[in-house]
Amino acid sequence: MAPTALRTDGLTKRFGDVVALDHLDLEVAEGEVVGYLGPNGAGKTTTIRLLLGLSRPTEGRAEIFGVDCQRQPVETHRRLAFVAGEANLWPTLTGAETLDLLGRVHGQVDTTYRDELIERFDLDPTKKVRAYSKGNHQKVILIAALMARPDLLILDEPTSGLDPLMEQAFRHCVREARDRGQTVFLSSHMMSEVEALCDRVGILRDGKLVEMGTLAEMRHLSALTVEARFDGQVPDLSVVPGVSAVQADGSMVRCQVRGSVEPLVKVLAAAGVTELLSREPSLEELFLAQYGENGRAS
Repeated sequence: MAPTALRTDGLTKRFGDVVALDHLDLEVAEGEVVGYLGPNGAGKTTTIRLLLGLSRPTEGRAEIFGVDCQRQPVETHRRLAFVAGEANLWPTLTGAETLDLLGRVHGQVDTTYRDELIERFDLDPTKKVRAYSKGNHQKVILIAALMARPDLLILDEPTSGLDPLMEQAFRHCVREARDRGQTVFLSSHMMSEVEALCDRVGILRDGKLVEMGTLAEMRHLSALTVEARFDGQVPDLSVVPGVSAVQADGSMVRCQVRGSVEPLVKVLAAAGVTELLSREPSLEELFLAQYGENGRAS
């Protein structure tokens, strides 16, 4: 098993009577890309603030590469870079001056890679920060984090304000980081982004980690969608074990199935099915299986 890059043991944060994070046990291996999901107020940002040493836990501890985040924050920050969803930069500096300053703060910069990132993200480094759009602000802090080649990237809504082309550039950079052995901890509301990039996904609900695993391991959270077409009459699938949400439209029927598909396949075959399509749930469907379509826990 790969060494651990990030670990929390019973990590808890209370604000008065409100429990923002409830005994979080989390482990991320070196070289792994892990997605961290949950609606607003679930505890994602609280977790990140505790990892960065910006907030003190009520209980428990967090470690980055075996170093306590609270007791030795300077040492942990030497090995990580953080990207927030809102960039607060110096308006009178140019993009290049900002990158130079942030590089000095971190202490190391791959200048060749920095120049490549500036080109990839289509950033004009000669402009003043005050002339940048929100998306360009985000590009600056992404480039600043990536150019340091840190062992750990902690990303909190990192593509906020980026257009689809720049989102693709970001995904390419994360894959490059993983291929180099860097670890990525990604908190995002963009399900497609997490699904495309992450080796494992954690789902946070009311401050508790309720699911953790690969997408394949988490398929049990939602049903398989099946669509079938018939030459003749559409059979009654409502009585088939494990089948729900049956929708018939002429010669076509759509349904969801949990558990074994064998009973459904037998009924479809006996009815003379001519076309059959099955689809595993997307990450968004897995997420909604936990929260419901209104974002509330189900």
